[in-house]
Amino acid sequence: MAEKEEQAFTGLEELKGYYRNIISLLGEDVEREGLLKTPERVTKAMLKLTEGYRMDPNEILLSAKFKEEYRQMVIVKDIDFFSLCEHHMLPFYGKAHVGYIPNGYITGLSKVARVVDIFSHRLQVQERMTLQIKECIQNTLNPLGVMVVVEARHTCMQMRGVEKQNAITTTSDFTGAFKQAKTREEFMNLIRHG
Repeated sequence: MAEKEEQAFTGLEELKGYYRNIISLLGEDVEREGLLKTPERVTKAMLKLTEGYRMDPNEILLSAKFKEEYRQMVIVKDIDFFSLCEHHMLPFYGKAHVGYIPNGYITGLSKVARVVDIFSHRLQVQERMTLQIKECIQNTLNPLGVMVVVEARHTCMQMRGVEKQNAITTTSDFTGAFKQAKTREEFMNLIRHG
């Protein structure tokens, strides 16, 4: 988050105070040299990790919406993302694959990746994030169909609880033309091999 945006966030000092209290409640000395700036650093990190609340993904897509008669699949795959699980506020991370079939309009390819960024930079569950990406593209571009597949590793499963290091969670959602098994299969083949 840029310094200007940090200054515009009205709860900055209050948030730093909360993190200072948390560190103290955990039994640490907040006056210890290595921890003096930690509340400020954590506050800045959390503002960056949750900046999606302060962005409009529909506006991002509309900012580069172009009339185009292309009616074949458009896929942006292997979009890296990082998010925070809303249950433990621990990271989950992975790749999102997004495809749509235009219906008279396309958007800039980078805008699809930005939509993933916006929804991942919120407290999330993977299932909801998958749905939100799909709905945003469907509602904003009105394509013939949208499909989203998200593959992620959840540190809440790796670091605590069941402690399974290699588990990958996959979610998917789709609309329109992707309801046809053949179209979904083409999408899946393209994200795996293309």
